[in-house]
Amino acid sequence: MILVTGGAGFIGGNFVLDWLANPKAEGIINLDKLTYAGNLATLASLEKDSRHIFVHGDIGDRGLVGDLLEKYQPRAIVNFAAESHVDRSIHGPADFVQTNVLGTFNLLESARAYWSQLPAEQKADFRFLHVSTDEVYGSLKAEDPPFSETNPYEPNSPYSASKAASDHLVRAWFHTYGLPVLTTNCSNNYGPYHFPEKLIPLVILNALDGKPLPIYGDGQQIRDWLYVSDHCSAIRRVLEKGKIGETYNVGGWNEKANLDVVKTICSVLDSLKPRADAQSYAEQITFVTDRPGHDRRYAIDARKIERDLQWKPQETFDTGIRKTVQWYLNNPVWVEGVVSGSYREWLQKHYQ
Repeated sequence: MILVTGGAGFIGGNFVLDWLANPKAEGIINLDKLTYAGNLATLASLEKDSRHIFVHGDIGDRGLVGDLLEKYQPRAIVNFAAESHVDRSIHGPADFVQTNVLGTFNLLESARAYWSQLPAEQKADFRFLHVSTDEVYGSLKAEDPPFSETNPYEPNSPYSASKAASDHLVRAWFHTYGLPVLTTNCSNNYGPYHFPEKLIPLVILNALDGKPLPIYGDGQQIRDWLYVSDHCSAIRRVLEKGKIGETYNVGGWNEKANLDVVKTICSVLDSLKPRADAQSYAEQITFVTDRPGHDRRYAIDARKIERDLQWKPQETFDTGIRKTVQWYLNNPVWVEGVVSGSYREWLQKHYQ
């Protein structure tokens, strides 16, 4: 089996679904704290799948994690668990330090205690894969080359600083203790089951509701966009073939300005679900005051993972965004549960 942390969140949930879509895949112990962005409705299709064992808990709870490791003897830990929204980190950084720094530290210590007592063959095969972000590298100028794995860390938000700290801890646990770690730093993900505080799902849902489509500043902040299923396949490849102690940048080779992303979504919606008044959804675009310390550009150089592990993304932005918009149109029940907060009521009833 493998232990997945944060497996009810956006990327983690997609990874769990993607992994178990293979009928021959190993089972997953899915540990998630079920904060506001964790949603078990994402995993509803696995309700009767005995290979999926969901555990409500915190990666920082060493007693719980230690018990899970002892009971299930996983061959790997894949750590998605993180607070991940920059705006929220600006307004409340403490949660980000608690989960991303102290949580990762405690998870590493639990993993080290478990790994150190494994028989030699299992010990050699064990992996701790830490999923991180390109935001740890800071911001790029228009003329700068994309981030490579050797770029210095220059985080600019409480979120990215907390993730940078967690990356450094993972590296140190490899060099100091020999824990067999792998780290991936990904660009902006998008796709199904994305919590609607993030740009792409927010724009889709606001557009359909006739609400303004808010764009920070001039909308020329550039991000490299990675379709979430491509990210999942990259993580599988790194887990299977990655060299311990190495970092692999995972990107989609899709640099887009935020304004262009929003206009593309509007165009796809114009095609798939036209407005009743026949006007373009782009009419709803509204510019708002930029957020503090807003990084101007991120971009990932994903040549290392392609060269060393023969991985590259399958989706272009145009194909991925069309699939994403169609998914939101096809899944109003999931969307309504998130927007209304009803999934939180279910959570409180079942996990008091």
